[in-house]
Amino acid sequence: MEKKQPKQRPPAKFSDRKPKPPAKKAKPIVFKTEPIEGMRLNKYVAHSGVCSRRQAADFVKEGLVTVNGAVVLEPFYQIKKDDEVAFKGKPIKPEERKVYILMNKPKGLITTVKDERDRKTVIDLLKPRVKERVYPVGRLDRDTTGLLLLTNDGELAEKMAHPSYKVQKFYHVVLDRPLALKDLEKVRAGLTLEDGPVKVDGVDYIQDAGKNEVGVEIHIGKNRIVRRIFEHLGYTIEKLDRTYYAGLTKKDLPRGHFRFLNQREIIMLKHFR
Repeated sequence: MEKKQPKQRPPAKFSDRKPKPPAKKAKPIVFKTEPIEGMRLNKYVAHSGVCSRRQAADFVKEGLVTVNGAVVLEPFYQIKKDDEVAFKGKPIKPEERKVYILMNKPKGLITTVKDERDRKTVIDLLKPRVKERVYPVGRLDRDTTGLLLLTNDGELAEKMAHPSYKVQKFYHVVLDRPLALKDLEKVRAGLTLEDGPVKVDGVDYIQDAGKNEVGVEIHIGKNRIVRRIFEHLGYTIEKLDRTYYAGLTKKDLPRGHFRFLNQREIIMLKHFR
């Protein structure tokens, strides 16, 4: 009798088949924050939904955070029970609930909390369903679509952005012309860009599509890295879509929609290695 083969992780699917809209809106899974007293200042700021903990440390050092009206430049300052903390002059407090949101970002939105030129951001898409102050984990440029994680959990955001965790991301790339095999091999072998060497984890033509459609698997988080790889070889990306992020996919999540992560997904991210 033929032996049963062990289950393997399914290969990356770079195709972007239009999924069915979710049948009902999921309720957010929430986790209460830890006690405030004794919390480090950078963590306090991050848990207030302002930014990640690493960014919070920079903001503290820049003098943008005050405690009881006085500027504190030490990120590790420990908050006391009655301390009043402000960021850029506005009082802040840690969110009582932590929320975790997965968005299928449409084209044309800025991946930031607020845009100084008043362009529409990913946060605008969450209104009015999300009351908590959340911010995006990492960035997708204005013309890039696909999976984006948003949360007010500064600790998780910092973890997911840190290079040591090697968070896997898959992209569906549509080029302005067919990708020559020699150039495909160059991407596979690794390129050297203006800011150093770049090595992808995987790249190939997308099955049953033209040679101008490529799937890229990557974990490095350099700015506009996928676009810069192909621009370096003389190609222009016409469409760029992130189809997979840290174990999360676009299943049942149409473009321009978002959903709250379920408990299993949150635990998976918190224990991500």
